[in-house]
Amino acid sequence: MNPKTALKQLRILGKNQKEMRLAAESWSSPFQILISTIMSARTRDEVTIPIAEKLFRKYPDSKKLAKSKLSEIQKIIRPVNFYKNKSKNIIECSKQIVKDYDSKVPLNFEELIKLRGVGRKTANVFLSEVGHKTIGVDTHVSYISQKLGWTKHKNPHKIEKDLKSLFPKKHWNRINETLVRFGKTHTSRKEKDKKLEEIGRVR
Repeated sequence: MNPKTALKQLRILGKNQKEMRLAAESWSSPFQILISTIMSARTRDEVTIPIAEKLFRKYPDSKKLAKSKLSEIQKIIRPVNFYKNKSKNIIECSKQIVKDYDSKVPLNFEELIKLRGVGRKTANVFLSEVGHKTIGVDTHVSYISQKLGWTKHKNPHKIEKDLKSLFPKKHWNRINETLVRFGKTHTSRKEKDKKLEEIGRVR
């Protein structure tokens, strides 16, 4: 795949989508970005965002969330998928941030993945949102990248490497949000594949 072709395709993907807020966007602090991103795993953003807003009204920072009761957090975030595990994770994550990082979310990948509930994708989505050049690979990024021939891999880490090799670094933090919005705009597999087939012919 030619990098110039891939950039053209990325721009077209950006035009073929609705404006919508994603779960990692428009929060008042890095802590809130991180917790909302953890909660959004396997849960639609339109479900995650209002639940996160409700959570942060009562527990706006790591210190307060670290002192919360598990039963109370489970009650608040119940609508998100896997809420029991996520409740444990976000409380433990908050405790780690308070204890090990002076109540401030670390802005380093290796430190982030030490936190409870934070894997490679979550760390990269978070870092991208706070301005770092990186690529979070979720199901939308994986599917679209394979369909357009940007990668032949299914392993998220290998896809990430392929995309970083293909795209100039200054475009990295656009990729996840652009592909996720495209995937959420074209919800049926048939419609999505038709659009991707058209975009795939761009050279």
